[in-house]
Amino acid sequence: MEEARGMQIEMTIRGLMVDPITNMPIVVLRESDGSRVLPIWVGVFEANAIALQIENVETPRPMTHDLLRSVIADLSGEVDRVVVCDLKENTFYATIDIRSPQGTVTVDARPSDAIALALRTGTQIFVEESVIQSARSVETDSESVDVGRLQKWLEGLSDDELGKYKM
Repeated sequence: MEEARGMQIEMTIRGLMVDPITNMPIVVLRESDGSRVLPIWVGVFEANAIALQIENVETPRPMTHDLLRSVIADLSGEVDRVVVCDLKENTFYATIDIRSPQGTVTVDARPSDAIALALRTGTQIFVEESVIQSARSVETDSESVDVGRLQKWLEGLSDDELGKYKM
């Protein structure tokens, strides 16, 4: 079931790094036609799946995202877009839009899975404007992280300072 959507901003992957405060991996998305960034904290295994694809590392057997890409293609489907669509209780949510001969299906997904699949299919990544606006501060187990300050810091980093998808 497709839900009503607000304004969506196209994003690209700016980097993959470890949060200096929480030591958790972060996928850094950046506005394609602007300078805003959105850090999304992900798990180590999820970050690894993204990093392997960014670096074009071939695995001896298909990873879950490779399997999903193959299943969608074998069913005559195509990933149309992925959207980071919500932020609730410090958790980001995403959807994957899949076009097939039967119509478009919107599937709920973790942002890390949606991004990993987007990388494997060459699909555009979008973020709802409301998510960018509401991603101001995220509570962690031990402390509050000022996402706004982290976003400004990330926006100011050069490619060399950020490192190439450093983990």
